[in-house]
Amino acid sequence: LAAAGLNLGGGKAVIIGDPRRDKNESLFRAFGRFVDRMSGLFYTGEDVGTDTSDMDHVRKETRFVGGVSPERGGAGDPSPVTAYGVLQGMKACAAERWGRDSLDGRRVAVQGLGKVGWHLTELLQQAGAIVIGSDVNHEQLKRARKQLGIHTVDPEDIYDVPVDIFAPCAMGGAISERTLPRLTGEVIAGSANNQIDGKAVPGLILERGILYAPDYVINAGGLINVYVELHGYDRTRALTLTREIYGRLRNVFEVARDSGIPTSAAADRIVEQRLTEERRRREMATGDLDSTPDSTASGVRLASMSVNMTGAMESSQVR
Repeated sequence: LAAAGLNLGGGKAVIIGDPRRDKNESLFRAFGRFVDRMSGLFYTGEDVGTDTSDMDHVRKETRFVGGVSPERGGAGDPSPVTAYGVLQGMKACAAERWGRDSLDGRRVAVQGLGKVGWHLTELLQQAGAIVIGSDVNHEQLKRARKQLGIHTVDPEDIYDVPVDIFAPCAMGGAISERTLPRLTGEVIAGSANNQIDGKAVPGLILERGILYAPDYVINAGGLINVYVELHGYDRTRALTLTREIYGRLRNVFEVARDSGIPTSAAADRIVEQRLTEERRRREMATGDLDSTPDSTASGVRLASMSVNMTGAMESSQVR
């Protein structure tokens, strides 16, 4: 959240269960009552295994929720804005790697054709890119071939497809010491959270000369969308703020290039600097220069923008 320029802390709520069987109004209303007990210290919203209708149930019990339907005064599904932000990030990667931010003619492997992956594919096609998709849900693959007209491959084969950009848009851990050597592209840029699996992997990405867009920078569009919703939703403002992902990534790449460090380390450095500056500003404002930093040092409150529902999931529900 700090990387997106938002004055919010970070957190995550998880409901254990199978979203195909266990979701119901009572469950999400109970969760809403729990969130409401924190009186705004914690906000929630949709993520893996949940959707707008679930957030509408939560909204019946608390106002501290984003991603509710427009009928209830919300912004609706944030995944199109997440995809839009990833597109801006890919353009930043293209400018850094190939000297121009056009994606026309670029081959992109989209791993995961869920909500964000699907919208991203549509945006990439509009930008002139050639998309190869994969998903663990075979019915989703059939739908993608029919409705999007893309070529698809089995999930395990997506790492070997000759492409310019590899876009992880499913669950985390896609980039590991096992999968990295198989990648053919020069860029890794996608919407998934926690894309890197293993402490050694960022250094290996750097050694291979692959440009990696740090996940929490490039996938911030959905969070930005919900953040705007909390202050009275304005679609134009949400998209304007999301377009800033382009510049934020260019800054990350510059720091990484100048310091000779992985882009993930550069992103962490930028965030840590922002947190330190904000903490110092708050200390100066209160006159308490010896205060112990707390979890809200990055902004006015600690907030989560998502609730996961874990368990056996359809891949179309993955972020």
